[in-house]
Amino acid sequence: MRYTGAKARLCRREGVNLFGSPKYQKILSKSPNIPGMHGGKRQGKMTEYAKQLREKQKAKRMFGLSEKQFRNYFQKADNSKAVTGEKLLELLESRLDNAVYRSGLAMTRMQARQFVSHGLFTLNGRRVDVPSMVVKVGDIIAVRDSKKSSPVFKLNAEEQGDTYDVPSWMTTDNKKLSIEITGIPEQIHFEALINTQPIVEFYSR
Repeated sequence: MRYTGAKARLCRREGVNLFGSPKYQKILSKSPNIPGMHGGKRQGKMTEYAKQLREKQKAKRMFGLSEKQFRNYFQKADNSKAVTGEKLLELLESRLDNAVYRSGLAMTRMQARQFVSHGLFTLNGRRVDVPSMVVKVGDIIAVRDSKKSSPVFKLNAEEQGDTYDVPSWMTTDNKKLSIEITGIPEQIHFEALINTQPIVEFYSR
């Protein structure tokens, strides 16, 4: 099942800002220790299995996936002819909700998933509400005309500022609130906080 509990607790457990929102970074700065009754300190030397498990959990939680969903992505990557770890992140980055998040139209992947699930976007002119849809080169993602006046997009744009770095595999039109997929996510675009090698080792045991 997908975790629906306190997100800040998960960030503290993994020691990184899993969700992108500045509020979680502030919480981590104030409470860097792992959660628990006594505010336990971070563990010292971990076993290889523990390292692999933590990296898998971190990636799974960062993209907001259940264990079954994440394992399915891994199996697709492992069955491909590409390098498994790189293909895994390519598949995750190519999700519709992630593309919306990466574009800056949403502040977090959670918010992007909510936007898509509520039907706020179109894909190539058709209304969509499935966050896991895969985007490909040439796709046009856009906020529906009836939703463009929503203040949330203006607030997000102000929060992101002019310095937000949109990945080179997409272009955005802030006036039209649209995204064009112009390339395939590559290693230089992948989520920098994820190390795929322990994940590959975890599922290869």
